[in-house]
Amino acid sequence: MPRGVAIPEVRQQLFAAVEQVVVRDGPGKLSGRAITGEAGVATGLLYAHFTDFDDFLAAYAVDRSFLISAAAATLPERAGTGSVTANLGDALLSTPPTTLLTLTRLIASRPQLPGLVRAVLGDRTAGLDAVEKAVAAYLTEERRLGRLAAAADPAALALALVGVLQRVTLTGAPEAEVRARVESVITTLLTSLGGGVQPR
Repeated sequence: MPRGVAIPEVRQQLFAAVEQVVVRDGPGKLSGRAITGEAGVATGLLYAHFTDFDDFLAAYAVDRSFLISAAAATLPERAGTGSVTANLGDALLSTPPTTLLTLTRLIASRPQLPGLVRAVLGDRTAGLDAVEKAVAAYLTEERRLGRLAAAADPAALALALVGVLQRVTLTGAPEAEVRARVESVITTLLTSLGGGVQPR
């Protein structure tokens, strides 16, 4: 690519390439050359925006962890409105499964990444930890409002739902299948507790 030609949103272009490489080839195949090749940009472009490859991967992990947590951040505010099952489904499934799959596999292969993410975003305020916290807060409020059984344990339900989301995502199933399986678990769990089955 000629020098001086601006590439809009180059960071997001490179981050999207990470997901394509990891989903297709696994995290072991990640390299600066693989990512820039997937993104269709010059090899040196990555290093024009990031100090080194580790800095790039840390930036990816922070960006995606923030997106995942932001998607669920407003869930507690929805208590008392709409359907409990629909609200949970929207919050849990708002992030594309490929993003969750990539981030999970990347963190598993590079154990230093969670610490770097926490250093930027704070403890339990990023990624699936934040989703679990938001789901627990939301279900606590719905229980207070009587839309969830008094005997329900919001923290345990939140852990179970986030665990299911991560497990199903790691299968690499198509997005439609991930959505269907997670929504089925949400409905089954909440129906068994006598709540959350209001129409969408």
